[in-house]
Amino acid sequence: MLEIRPVSSKRDMKEFVEFPLKLYRGNPYFVPALYGDEMKILKAGGTKDADTVFFLAVKDGKTVGRVQGILQKEYNRAHGTTKARFGRFDTIDDLEVAKRLLGAVEDWAKEQGMTEVCGPLGYSDLDREGLLIDGFDQEQTFEAQYNYEYSGGLIENAGYAKDVDWLEFQLRKPAQRNEMLSRLAKRALEMNRLHVAPTKGISKRKYIEKYRDGFFDCLDVCYRDLYGTVKLTREAQDELISQFLLIVNKEYAVFICDKSDTVVGFGICFPGIGKAVMKSGGRLTPMTLMRILKTVRNPSTVDLGLVAVRPEYQARGVNAIILNYMLDLLEEGGVKKFETNLNLEDNFAVMNQWKYFDARQNKRRRSYIKKIGE
Repeated sequence: MLEIRPVSSKRDMKEFVEFPLKLYRGNPYFVPALYGDEMKILKAGGTKDADTVFFLAVKDGKTVGRVQGILQKEYNRAHGTTKARFGRFDTIDDLEVAKRLLGAVEDWAKEQGMTEVCGPLGYSDLDREGLLIDGFDQEQTFEAQYNYEYSGGLIENAGYAKDVDWLEFQLRKPAQRNEMLSRLAKRALEMNRLHVAPTKGISKRKYIEKYRDGFFDCLDVCYRDLYGTVKLTREAQDELISQFLLIVNKEYAVFICDKSDTVVGFGICFPGIGKAVMKSGGRLTPMTLMRILKTVRNPSTVDLGLVAVRPEYQARGVNAIILNYMLDLLEEGGVKKFETNLNLEDNFAVMNQWKYFDARQNKRRRSYIKKIGE
């Protein structure tokens, strides 16, 4: 007998967070989220302006699926929509389980006056999002969610259709570096009277604190019109910093500032810790922590997290500064490749920049949508 249960206790939430560890046990590509971070995010609700609900699918006393429903009120107000989101969707290969889980989110969304459900999405586009539909045998990043190949078919058979796709790329050192890019980067700094924020002689915490407001302001300006994005509250910003503080290495972050030290662009990369946490079960054990810290100090793979340049600087060659910095990392020898994470499939301006690298598209993710009535 199949039962869909709302999460209503600490024990239920523990089961919700741990279910993917059981579902993907033994899979060589699954990278678990850190248990403590996941619990904090889900308990906090990501932002005060989002309502959320969690469901577990239980069959014959055994958990066989999970899903989260999110009502991102700030997004709906900003875009004039009545959408709910589903996320953290993981299930066995069973259409009834999938339909019942998604149906529970749909019923909840209707009660809130929503007319559409889309996902997988999180509280914001900085949360894990998108269903993997191509690249199941590729190295996964710590920042992205893995799923089995059957998952897309289950969602489509539950009445959902494609909304958007994201592409992911692997970037390696090119056979021959484009020296014009180096000259353009140098000229962009000089002509615009910009500088790259120094990383020497300052602790990681002080570095982050110094540029955090400029970073989040630039992020909001540059990302506000992209799919699924919302302006982050101060509380959500603090949570994001807390979540990624362990894996930040300031040598893999570049902040470009004007003469008043205002951030006009940035490239944030994270040491690729996917392999370091694969066997952790999401637990930050002393052994896992040692592997993570070793990787953070000397990564061979770097995950390209966020790149942005303020609109007024986008035609002034500032992007070349970030690209040149990435190429320098590859040429120094320690970093072998970048994993880009998610690029919207119609964001040609961003993807066109990968021509300076030996680039290969290796993954695709999808967000689905379904109308649930007026």
